[in-house]
Amino acid sequence: MINPEFMAWYGTIVSLVFGLCIGSFLNVCIYRIPRGLSIVAPRSFCPGCGKPIAWYDNLPVLSYLFLRGRCRHCGMRISARYPLIEMLTGALFVMVWNRFGATALTPIFCVMVSGLVVATFVDFDFMIIPDRTSLGGIAAGLVLSALVPTLHGVPDLAPALLRSVVGAASGGGILWLVAVVGKWAFKKDAMGLGDVKLLAAIGAFLGAPGVIYTILASSIAGTVIGLTLIGLGGHQWRSRLPYGPYLAAGAVSWILGGDQLWNWYVQFITGT
Repeated sequence: MINPEFMAWYGTIVSLVFGLCIGSFLNVCIYRIPRGLSIVAPRSFCPGCGKPIAWYDNLPVLSYLFLRGRCRHCGMRISARYPLIEMLTGALFVMVWNRFGATALTPIFCVMVSGLVVATFVDFDFMIIPDRTSLGGIAAGLVLSALVPTLHGVPDLAPALLRSVVGAASGGGILWLVAVVGKWAFKKDAMGLGDVKLLAAIGAFLGAPGVIYTILASSIAGTVIGLTLIGLGGHQWRSRLPYGPYLAAGAVSWILGGDQLWNWYVQFITGT
């Protein structure tokens, strides 16, 4: 019989290594998708000199350290964000594994957080959320809900798919309504359609309760960060911060334990 403690450590190490490798691929997606480039070909290249990056110079985190953050060929400085995204993805994969273990939910939520990482950093750079992550996320959420009903806490396909559809509709519908009312009230766009589609994708995975929690969590995070920036004199930066990363952070917090907090809150206010 395999020692459970050994399996836990083994799973953690595998999740970390796999997450680092996926994070390296997500860096490619973040750079290429908003520029309309293929994420498959050509192989990774230096944006400075255009030369292909050898496999030994493309090892997650390690290559950055060995090369001291510079291209081997032209010496161009490599942004520290590349290894940070790899480490972030690795850490998220480990946290998902530690919560869900050897179940079907672990790879599903790893797929979801990968999409959220891409959406977050593309939004930081270009103030857009690619349809590949938002619309692709809606499709993936619906399909995976049908294949793994336990994603929504039910044993059968039909109720799981219904919860996924309701989640996607409520996520997209609520933010769409906010966008319409905001534009009418302030005479300018108050919410981008990319955010609307991203929350719909989140809803397809997490259902309506996850949508409500994500909106509340992202609003609180946005308020705290906004007030902090104002206190630091960063009014101009506050106005340039996109909303997508807050939605992504709210969704990730639901995956990593926010659902339990939500259930406790519902039981508290209903007295059940």
